[in-house]
Amino acid sequence: MDSLTPFPVAGAMPPHSPLDNPVQDLWRAFHDPNAPGWQRASHIWRRRAAAFLPAVLTTGVLAWVFADWLSTGGIWWLEWVLLALVVMTFFWIALALGTATLGLFCYIQRKRSRRRGDLTPLRVALLVPIYNEDPAEVFGNACAMMSALRPTRSSHRFELFVLSDTQDAAIAMAEQQAFETLRAAQPMDGAVWYRRRVQNIGRKVGNVGQWLANWGAAYEAMIVLDADSLMSAEALIALSDEMAADPSVGLIQSAPMVIGSDTLFGRMQQFSAAVYGTLLSEGLAGWTGSEGNYWGHNAILRTRAFADCAGLPRMPSLRGTGGLILSHDFVEAGLLRRAGWAVRFMPFIAGSYEEPPATLIDYALRDRRWCHGNLQHLSLLGVRGFHAVSRFHLFHGAMSYLLSPVWFSLLVIWALHGNGPDSVIRYFSDENPLYPIWPEMSRVSSVLILLFMYGMLLAPKLMGALALGLTDVRIVRFGGTARFVLSLFTEILLSVLFAPIMMFQQVVAVLRTVIGIRPIWSPQARKGGDYSAWTVLKFHALETVSGSLLMLGMAAGVVSVWLLPIATSLIAAVPLSMLSGSRLSERPLLRHLMATPDMFTPPAILDLARLNRNLFRTVQQHPPIAAE
Repeated sequence: MDSLTPFPVAGAMPPHSPLDNPVQDLWRAFHDPNAPGWQRASHIWRRRAAAFLPAVLTTGVLAWVFADWLSTGGIWWLEWVLLALVVMTFFWIALALGTATLGLFCYIQRKRSRRRGDLTPLRVALLVPIYNEDPAEVFGNACAMMSALRPTRSSHRFELFVLSDTQDAAIAMAEQQAFETLRAAQPMDGAVWYRRRVQNIGRKVGNVGQWLANWGAAYEAMIVLDADSLMSAEALIALSDEMAADPSVGLIQSAPMVIGSDTLFGRMQQFSAAVYGTLLSEGLAGWTGSEGNYWGHNAILRTRAFADCAGLPRMPSLRGTGGLILSHDFVEAGLLRRAGWAVRFMPFIAGSYEEPPATLIDYALRDRRWCHGNLQHLSLLGVRGFHAVSRFHLFHGAMSYLLSPVWFSLLVIWALHGNGPDSVIRYFSDENPLYPIWPEMSRVSSVLILLFMYGMLLAPKLMGALALGLTDVRIVRFGGTARFVLSLFTEILLSVLFAPIMMFQQVVAVLRTVIGIRPIWSPQARKGGDYSAWTVLKFHALETVSGSLLMLGMAAGVVSVWLLPIATSLIAAVPLSMLSGSRLSERPLLRHLMATPDMFTPPAILDLARLNRNLFRTVQQHPPIAAE
């Protein structure tokens, strides 16, 4: 057992109820004898075909068209590389479009039937693993969720655990004080608990595993939350109802909406998710079926099934040395499905929230951690017994980062190709090795290529906007048609500007992972880091230099002028990054720019959380004086 600190007050944790949590053998198939069988939905393969076949067919057509364009005078090796890279990138965009199209169909067809009959009540633990987080934010959200649950009189019993891995002594003391405040704010029978480990062995996996080993047997289900997670009482009860009604399910993942950010970059993410996130989520749920995925938070898990089937071993890293499985959630979902439990994604459960990274740098720093874990999944594709869809989740997670080097390669080839005979690519002929010749590539229109690249970026957004009227979210909830159109074009413009910078940052993340630079596991600057101009300049030096070189190449006539939008974004990376943290609420004319329905009509749980955060922050700044 990991060593724990003394409990801050008496009764900080319930009586021990140990649960065995064995480490799984990833190279030997395993089936849980306690997993009940279930009847696979007959329509699942039709839905998978509807999502994947159009992507395969359109990618094949694109490959044929490009090959025809490139075949004039024969295809040389660089053109074959160009063709391969274009096909690789287009397939994933086409799959996103196929998923969104399927999502529209699933949304229209889905009948939200009410559960009939009595459900067996569950004892549900709400787990909040934290590491050096702001106590006022964490305990304010926790207090809001427990307070919202109190008047519902649900048949399920909910208890909340704040599981601290905090290593900073000052923050740990603030956590204990916040816990005392939380206990005082709850009724006498309010079940809220707190414990802190001296050593954060195994990070989040070890944190949750230690809880399972000591207290897990007393709870039929656990809802895992992040430090910034917030869920309404209706969402918590709905997840519990779904698990109680389906004995075959081991994990149900909700679709958290991003809320709470007031920065330009945060608003951009929130608006994007609100506009077209519904279709993508519905489509993903439609073709994954019982082979869904786990995102590590805002999900309910069957406690004993998770303990019996999802214990993670240490795995070789990309450098061959032992290490933790960092993006553990994908693997845990695969292990549950391997053992015979269904893993489902239910985006229609509303009231699940999280906060987005506030600035471009915060996003990139988080991406470096995620990149390391997702590329690690490539070494886990051969795990014995994994379902094919579980393997696809692992592969897709890795490809989401590997596509950036592919895009970068396309950019380099295009830049080197330049303006035909003025290209910077030079070769020496076999007949006269002392005389350089210019290879002639087929005349593919640079305008068409540029439109194609940005079209792939924008197509899901436009489709989501056009289909918005068919969902529950009406345009009037975005502040009216005029505000919505302005916000839509602003978000598209910002996406075009930020995309090349984010591509370069993901290339950096991939290179750091390949050469073995491990990301620093530090708490996320959830409200946005305060970065100086010098820090931002150092962080975006690669983009700035690359954009300058492209500009010089265009001025010299050796780089295609159609790369001007990309070069402009790269050379402006520093001011754009600094702009990403601008607080829109401080500018009256921009206060409602890219505003979402949750900003115009905040959900009750969000208002309650803000009230409680302020309460905990006041207590934290002005602690009560102890009586002598």
